[in-house]
Amino acid sequence: MKHTALITWASSGIWKELAEIHAEKWWDLILVARSKDKLEQIKQDLESKYNIKVILIIKDLTDVNAPQEIFDEVKWEKIEIDYLINNAWFGGQWYFHERNWQDDKNMIQLNVMALTELTRLFLPDFVKRNSWKILNVSSTASFMPWPLQAVYFATKSYVQFFSNALSEELSNTNVSVTNLMPWATETKFAKVSNMDKTGLFDKTASVRSVAEDWYNAMLDWKMDIISWLTFGQKIMFYLIPFTPKKVLLKQIKNMQEIKK
Repeated sequence: MKHTALITWASSGIWKELAEIHAEKWWDLILVARSKDKLEQIKQDLESKYNIKVILIIKDLTDVNAPQEIFDEVKWEKIEIDYLINNAWFGGQWYFHERNWQDDKNMIQLNVMALTELTRLFLPDFVKRNSWKILNVSSTASFMPWPLQAVYFATKSYVQFFSNALSEELSNTNVSVTNLMPWATETKFAKVSNMDKTGLFDKTASVRSVAEDWYNAMLDWKMDIISWLTFGQKIMFYLIPFTPKKVLLKQIKNMQEIKK
């Protein structure tokens, strides 16, 4: 296999689009998700369209054993990964003490533990070969606490700090780590996390435009990429360091109140 990218949660949305962009270069893919039927359809479409090889690994990354099992399967197949794209994550909105605790435990396992373990498993090979790239998905909200999404955005802050720290650790190598910080995008995430009823998703970016932004940032060795902010959102981010924290937290909470 050539220039192989391993992409987690590649069955829909931006992640599916990232797989398409990679395939357009006639490069091979390993796609990981728990939706077997969706992955098989994507595999068939990409292989017939681009004459590439696509390997599927059906795993639920909320399972604590999944990262090691994915790594073992890749090694068994004797495949060298050139791009590790850690996209698998989910969110959830509401008061922490009223949310289902198992949902939040699964969120931490997926957003933090699985991403970290997959990176740890594959990174030594990257360093040994002195090449290639890691792409991790954080969020524009990883700079601050987010009331009504306390666990979700805490996990995204972890991803940002973890990715940036690795980027510096690897600065004397040819291994890059890019941290993605998306704003609201046209995906199923908003509906699943109940955020489509909030002001955060009044304006969204297209899946293709965001995916291209992210993929190109990875190829260009960028450490951070914030994509598709409106003018008003850019002003808001500029003012964050100058806004009293209590005022900022109140504003964020109001933005996420469910619309009636």
